[in-house]
Amino acid sequence: MDGDRRLPLVYVRGFAGGTRGIDRAVDDPFYGFNEGSTHIRIGAYNQPVFHQFESPLLRLLREEGYDLLVKGSQEAYLAGHDEIPAATVWIHRFYDRSASTWGSPPQEYVLEQAAADLLDLIDRLREKTGAPAVHLVAHSMGGLICRCLLQKILPDRGRTATDCVAKLFTYGTPHGGIAFEAGGGWLERIRDTFGIEGADIFGPRRMYEYLTPQALRDPDGPPADWDPREMPQDPGALPLERIFCLVGTDPTDYDVAFGLSAAAVGARSDGLVQIDRAYVPGAHRAYVHRSHSGRYGMVNSEEGYQNLRRFLFGDTRIEACLADYRLPDDEDLVWQAEVRLSVRGLPVVMHERLAEHWCPVQLDPPVEGQQAWKQLATTFLNSGLRASSDEPMRFILDLRLLSLREHHGFLNLGDHIEQSADFSDTLVIDVGPPDAGPGIWATWNSDIEGAIRDHRPAGAPCSDEDPTPGRWVAHIPLPPTARKLVGPDARIRIVATPWD
Repeated sequence: MDGDRRLPLVYVRGFAGGTRGIDRAVDDPFYGFNEGSTHIRIGAYNQPVFHQFESPLLRLLREEGYDLLVKGSQEAYLAGHDEIPAATVWIHRFYDRSASTWGSPPQEYVLEQAAADLLDLIDRLREKTGAPAVHLVAHSMGGLICRCLLQKILPDRGRTATDCVAKLFTYGTPHGGIAFEAGGGWLERIRDTFGIEGADIFGPRRMYEYLTPQALRDPDGPPADWDPREMPQDPGALPLERIFCLVGTDPTDYDVAFGLSAAAVGARSDGLVQIDRAYVPGAHRAYVHRSHSGRYGMVNSEEGYQNLRRFLFGDTRIEACLADYRLPDDEDLVWQAEVRLSVRGLPVVMHERLAEHWCPVQLDPPVEGQQAWKQLATTFLNSGLRASSDEPMRFILDLRLLSLREHHGFLNLGDHIEQSADFSDTLVIDVGPPDAGPGIWATWNSDIEGAIRDHRPAGAPCSDEDPTPGRWVAHIPLPPTARKLVGPDARIRIVATPWD
């Protein structure tokens, strides 16, 4: 690879449905990942400002120097070249054999076969590029194909995931399957019984089949406590820290293209996949107010691309949590935190968990004898993307604490003020680049005079509370206005570590 540490990147698309949908999918040379989007942002004086997102493929070519080697046929190009560059993008065209437009009888689509074909593609790319592994980027069902590869195909062949896959990024993948709020369960039973257009792959029985190695499968089906979202961490498994799940929280825009799906799935979804089913427990994740696909879909969005780019190519991982908090002793009070994370220089919010989007952070009462903490956000920074080399990497964390008074499950409106926060402030965080040591400077906006953009970190960084090399830990006390709510010891815990 001539010193180039970039790895081949393989895109895996989502569910196309029956033959008609498959035929449409295969007509696109890049299976839809070349599609961009346009929308309007609000500019100065409330004037609309046009914003264009070119597509994830074009942005990778332009910003990360990747290449698309097709020249008539991706398959023919691979067959005709013994050596190819590592910094290349490939499309796993698993639907081609199931299309009816090639003049030969279409083959039945089988998810396990798509996963086995993905392994064949990965092996060819590793052989011809000399790269040790590839990055996988998947939308919707594509993430399940990748998981079938990692959890079933490789173990069944006596191979390990870490030998061929470096990172996995999923957009709106139904890691926990697809369920419907409407119908009382009968919609799922019909789908799983009759396998309408192959949609039974989103039900627990089929998921258990293609996510479980043959040696561990129970012929009677999944155990009662089996959770399809879980990815076992056996030796050789892809570590959870190498997985990122992008979770969509906007169900409304998906209706435009797919009719009644959002109404059936419910509001707590991206229009097709429910929020709590769209991630792997223990993996990194970000929430964006985007729909499953379509005009305002997460794949063809700036938010999705910026999370993807920094996860794949960033050099610093940041984890933020609320630590050592204490809630008032009132069993009728329910506490929530709302969080928004933005990175300097980007036109979008990278992560937002809001009550109006059905995904606030629930603050559970601390367990006696255990340290109270709640994960707020994880993000990745890239020191190479700074405007100048002498400035730190900056991001902000908007934090709002809200309380709801309930009694016997009913909201008490006697003293309620809708959507009002008991505490609201913004933490401005500056992180030094890895080559200079990841020092952390943090200041609450309420302590900053003037605009945040004019604020410059001063003085020594926060004390590093972890002696572990390559790991910087700092605790930032909450402002005095919050301490009566969550206790005098409540702090924001920031952990910065190098990210390869």
